[in-house]
Amino acid sequence: MIKQFKLERYFAEYEFRVRYILCASDMEPLGMDELLSMGDDECRRLWRELQLGYTESAGHPVLRGEIAGLYSGIGAEDVLVLAPEEGIFVAMNTLLEPSDHIIVTFPGYQSLYEIARSLDCEVTVWMPEESTGWRFDLNFLKKSIKENTKMIVINLPHNPTAALISANEFGQILEIAGENNIYLFSDEMYRFLEYDPSNRLPSACELYENAVTLFGMSKSFALAGLRIGWLITKNRNLYSRFAKFKDYTTICSSAPSEILALAGLRAKEKIIKRNLEIINNNLSLLDEFFLRHDPILRWNRPKAGSIAFPKLLADKSSSDLCKELIEEQSVLLLPDSVYDYNGNNFRIGFGRTNMPEALGRFDRYLKKKMNELAFLQGNTPKMKYT
Repeated sequence: MIKQFKLERYFAEYEFRVRYILCASDMEPLGMDELLSMGDDECRRLWRELQLGYTESAGHPVLRGEIAGLYSGIGAEDVLVLAPEEGIFVAMNTLLEPSDHIIVTFPGYQSLYEIARSLDCEVTVWMPEESTGWRFDLNFLKKSIKENTKMIVINLPHNPTAALISANEFGQILEIAGENNIYLFSDEMYRFLEYDPSNRLPSACELYENAVTLFGMSKSFALAGLRIGWLITKNRNLYSRFAKFKDYTTICSSAPSEILALAGLRAKEKIIKRNLEIINNNLSLLDEFFLRHDPILRWNRPKAGSIAFPKLLADKSSSDLCKELIEEQSVLLLPDSVYDYNGNNFRIGFGRTNMPEALGRFDRYLKKKMNELAFLQGNTPKMKYT
């Protein structure tokens, strides 16, 4: 029996009741007219001629070729187009069996570990160290390998902490997986949103035959509504098994979404430049905000992505803070409880253009509450809040 998806249930309850979503994981969505205006001649022709019937199960051939172009040494035949969430479900159900053991970066997107648990797998969570800027300790990974370890699951850049490891550390993960003949499932949904391109990691599918890469249009390309993502693996046996399992899920993707995704990918430089500008502008505001509130909030500045995981340093729980912020300011943050985490953290998102207004409301809330809150030992206000 699979457990309810806490994060999605939280969004279902509050997302459309509040005025501001200050925890959105995606970027400011592109509009239809805006995206269509970016399309090249072939995209516009495909859009005009589109028939609303079934599509190829593996994905439109032109789209698969465009996706393959994002990678080194990957061909269209290695790409399986599906919804991002579906990709996790397909891979986990295909590769895992009862009594298998997986190691997964945590806290994380619940599907990355809960599906395995529902299959009666043993799950070891690999947690980063907040005190060192959300660093994942590779020694823990090495020590956690067992005879029945079937899969290592990583999500980098990481949701929700924004952790990002070095290329050398990434290479060590691949080496550990290869030496132990373990599958590596790599959730790369925030790839291309590194603030410094030199921090961008290779894709796991480029370097390891038993790697499975997940990516899609939702985050980096600001097109979550298309519900288009993909799995990539060079392992032909794995690919065949994924494709056959997909016959029991969506069968094929939405025909309009595939053409729109193609247009987005061909305009990727423009879209990613636009998204990074939004992020950088908002990060400047967040730096000032967290400096102003540093007695009560701890901020680990991210290096990539559009979300982070600050900590509340008070006797109030992050869950209570989030509920009060909804009720008093109509602003939505995500408490760490939706991640089954108990560090008194919360997820904040900075990929939306209305973040300054939402942050202003959060600021007013904190100024109102600050003198009522009891600070944790060693944290004292630098100013009187009035």
